Amino acid sequence: MKFRFAAAAVLGLTAFGLSFSALRAQATKSVWDGVYSDAQARDGAELYGQQCASCHGDTLAGGEEAPPLAGGDFLSNWNGLTAGDLFERIRTTMPLSKPQSLSREVNAKILAYIFSVNKFPAGKTDMPLQTEILKGIQIQSSKP
Repeated sequence: MKFRFAAAAVLGLTAFGLSFSALRAQATKSVWDGVYSDAQARDGAELYGQQCASCHGDTLAGGEEAPPLAGGDFLSNWNGLTAGDLFERIRTTMPLSKPQSLSREVNAKILAYIFSVNKFPAGKTDMPLQTEILKGIQIQSSKP
């Protein structure tokens, strides 16, 4: 009886994991759909200057130990991943001197600025702050 219950639980969790992975793989939007606002990116430019530029450079080209946040190398590293993946990387590891010290709103503004520098179009609404929603936005290096 215990074996049967354990097997059913494992199968159920496996099916849930597979369906969750499939949903995640099917992003409903891309960065080309205008997923941030101009105002959010403008605010993000100032915040980027305060929080990120000392390592990643004024032009987002990267530094000695910091990767680029714009251009071909950045896009090839993140192509096919989601805005949620990038948001979580920023949220949990940056700034390097004090990880997880910035609010979700600040991180979203900085991410909006990064998207604007990479020439992804702005939309009419601010980028969401929830990772789950951002996971539905795929980063694509070129317009589909």
